[in-house]
Amino acid sequence: MNCQLCGSDDNVENYEFAPEHSVMLCQTCKEQIQSGELDETHFNCLNDAMWSEESDVKILSYILWNKLGRSDMCDMIYLEEDERNVAQSVLDAEANKVVVKDANGVELKAGDSVVILKDLDVKGAGFTAKRGTTVRNISIPQDVEGHIEGRVNGTKIYLKTEFLKKA
Repeated sequence: MNCQLCGSDDNVENYEFAPEHSVMLCQTCKEQIQSGELDETHFNCLNDAMWSEESDVKILSYILWNKLGRSDMCDMIYLEEDERNVAQSVLDAEANKVVVKDANGVELKAGDSVVILKDLDVKGAGFTAKRGTTVRNISIPQDVEGHIEGRVNGTKIYLKTEFLKKA
């Protein structure tokens, strides 16, 4: 089996880019897509892939052209309305993804544990979150940028990420 984008047979495996939408990708394509660091030279293969009869290959080609900033190619690709909706929902989901980083620049994800770097007075709760306290199973609020949500002393609070490091 060959990669449905570039034609390589290097470590080809199934890659799901949206629920119920997947293509067979080589290691190079998959790694670049997952890292978000797309090499336009490598993805010149989309010139051919975008004309595939496989719906999922066309949708992924459209998404990648969009990420590469190639609106000229996005305008040329023909997608049915439902295909365009899938592509747009993937692009919208990625655009709305909140990325939260700790004081050291390490990305935090829901479920991670963090350590408080300095004593923090908790407004309205009447206690201080002590330096060195580990906050487990954090959540990432979509409405408050630069914060995480977690429990300290049994109280659910928001904490600024600049005072935290990933445990």
